[in-house]
Amino acid sequence: MKNIIKFAFWTVLLIASFVFGSKWKNYNPVDSSKNSVLINEKPKAIQTSLTNNSSERFLTSEEKTTINLFENSAPSVAYINTSTMRTDYFHRRVTETPSGSGSAFVWDKEGHIITNYHVIKGADRAKVILADGSEWDASLVGVAPEKDLAVLKIDAPRKLLSPLKVGRSDNLLVGQSVYAIGNPFGLDQTLTTGIISALDREIESVVGVPIKGAIQTDAAINPGNSGGPLLDSSGRLIGVNTMIYSPSGAYAGIGFCIPSDVVSWVVPDLIKYGKLMRPTLGIEMASPRLMKRLKVEGVMIMGLIENGAAAKAKLQPTYRSRNGAIHWGDIITKIGNDKITSKNDLILALEKYREGDVVSLEFIREKELFETKLKLGAAN
Repeated sequence: MKNIIKFAFWTVLLIASFVFGSKWKNYNPVDSSKNSVLINEKPKAIQTSLTNNSSERFLTSEEKTTINLFENSAPSVAYINTSTMRTDYFHRRVTETPSGSGSAFVWDKEGHIITNYHVIKGADRAKVILADGSEWDASLVGVAPEKDLAVLKIDAPRKLLSPLKVGRSDNLLVGQSVYAIGNPFGLDQTLTTGIISALDREIESVVGVPIKGAIQTDAAINPGNSGGPLLDSSGRLIGVNTMIYSPSGAYAGIGFCIPSDVVSWVVPDLIKYGKLMRPTLGIEMASPRLMKRLKVEGVMIMGLIENGAAAKAKLQPTYRSRNGAIHWGDIITKIGNDKITSKNDLILALEKYREGDVVSLEFIREKELFETKLKLGAAN
């Protein structure tokens, strides 16, 4: 009988211990105040980060801006492969040999693709690879070797074509952020970032003609980046990556880009005529920064092209006298009925004319206003 009582006692004690332990485990002391927090509750920020697997909440605002810029602009950037056709006269066979590659970008929904002239120079065939990986045979529309620009065309569906927004380059500032997208060394859809290191640089085109007003940047530009876009922080085209300065041939911190203002007036001519058709005055213009520093409106003549329209009309360039004094050149203030306050005004005014047209021109020389007539010359 005693054994039965002992057994029952220990059984009841064991059951009571189990029930008490379960209650204790689930017990959370709660303060009666409204601001009380459960002891085992995790802080909200930690709890959210543990349940949210997205890495986006850990990105800075600057990182998010760069990511959005790339995601919005990358569909506009293309890759170009070129090849040449070689004939084996002994076996009467024609073989296709790869000749180069580069970058490009979509200009419009009609399938026009912009790249550097030196990317397609000497090629018999070009293929354009869009951001979605589709390949398209490209036809050559027009070239401007003196500006190192070329226009190709592909017959891709409009839904695959995402043109870049084109910005201005005459109001750029040294130090502002820039972004380059291209295909260096054949690695497609590569983004590099940097700043504008300098403005108004002069580089030499593949045909030996100087390209003035080039943008210098420290954004990494390597072989294969040529023809790709340089973008501002809003994702607008401000330049075309065209050249690097490097003793080794690879990135060394100095790259050069053709300004978007040049692209904007060259490309329409290439699409319409296959070459540059706009007439010129035959002058080298002062940079917008110099004009701003001098607080002068108009276009100052820094130099004259030999036998150009301005030279024949006896306009005066900027020069330095023997005693070192600078004598500023004539300042163009009007062409026809168009008032000229900047380089863009001059370019837009000349769009109305063709080579050989005679126009009236007003200019300031030593604070006096003069007028003359001249015959416009060819753009190249």
